[in-house]
Amino acid sequence: MTDIYDTLIIGAGPGGLSTAVYAGRAGLKTLLLEKGHAGGRINDTAEIHNYPGVPAESGEGLMQRFKQHVENFPSVEFLRATVSDIRRSGDLFEVVTRRRGSVLSHSLVLASGTRPRGSGIPAEHEFAGRGVAYCATCDGEFYRDKAIHVLGAGDQAIEEADWLTRYARKVTVIVIHEEGHLDCNRLAAEKAMRNPRIEFIWNSTLHDIQGGERVERLELQNVLTGELATIPTDGIFMFIGMVPQADFIPDWIKRDSHGYLITNVRCETSCPGVYAVGDLRNTPLRQVVTAAADGAIAATGVEHYLQEKADIATLLSADSGAMTVLFWDPYSSAQQAQLPAIEQALQAQSQVRRIDVTRHDLLFRQLELSATPALARYQNGTLLECKTIPLNTQA
Repeated sequence: MTDIYDTLIIGAGPGGLSTAVYAGRAGLKTLLLEKGHAGGRINDTAEIHNYPGVPAESGEGLMQRFKQHVENFPSVEFLRATVSDIRRSGDLFEVVTRRRGSVLSHSLVLASGTRPRGSGIPAEHEFAGRGVAYCATCDGEFYRDKAIHVLGAGDQAIEEADWLTRYARKVTVIVIHEEGHLDCNRLAAEKAMRNPRIEFIWNSTLHDIQGGERVERLELQNVLTGELATIPTDGIFMFIGMVPQADFIPDWIKRDSHGYLITNVRCETSCPGVYAVGDLRNTPLRQVVTAAADGAIAATGVEHYLQEKADIATLLSADSGAMTVLFWDPYSSAQQAQLPAIEQALQAQSQVRRIDVTRHDLLFRQLELSATPALARYQNGTLLECKTIPLNTQA
């Protein structure tokens, strides 16, 4: 592919689709990459009741509405592909896919979401699809009239356990906490406690999974006594948390201790021009509505970034002559008082352009400056020096 996109979105879940709506509305040349079906993991959710304006809808149905909205914008393209790497190519970003070649873009929005966390038990992978499952709506019907187990105590685990009772004759939830303590919301906990088909095993964790062609037994460990017990089962659903799908994301994009991408209020990562939305970023709440809000914020951030990038290119063109960029914070009374004198002294040597870092900070960050006032001297777009200016003195 030889096209250069304004922005490239990796992942077509609610965050990625929302970004595409806002990018399309802004007329940005946009490519939306998705390795599977648009919608992501939320497609597996049977019922959504907390998306504003949509009292009840399936996850797949809601995502279809999102996708149809995106398709209204001719500047947005879809491509089904798996991303293997991200590289910097000059002032562009190169996204490498496994079978569809490389794509260049001025900016990136990472929206690859999360995947289920594994237990670390080797047999989990051995029995995946043969009694070990991760999605109630995908696999629940295969356990009709069976006695199955659920590992976990959070919202997903308890809500999915309740859903599984539509099929299974009994669902036993394995909980690491003491009796009565669940990590889910109160309404889900109360509903599960009232469900006659749900039972709980408290103070326990999964130690091993055993069987022949399929899962037949679970070995549980009591976290208080260390005692092991083997119990029969027809299958186990694992809901012990999620991990970010970030294997393809390079180390020069910073993450927190759990692997989630660190972003600012604009959903921008540590690399200018790269944004993260939805479950992939470090956020206190992971819901469709928060992912959609992230998409709106990120797309607006992309617009601002692209405009700043174009303004800098014009300001520091190859024929711009001697130019001094003066960075300042208008909320500092000391800078308000002293900047005119500093600017006047600089004008004797070159053109001077003030930049308010509270509104336009791209060049300031690219120069790795950390305090204002500061200056950067250029000659025909070539940087000569940059430094912080001590107040009470002239530059």
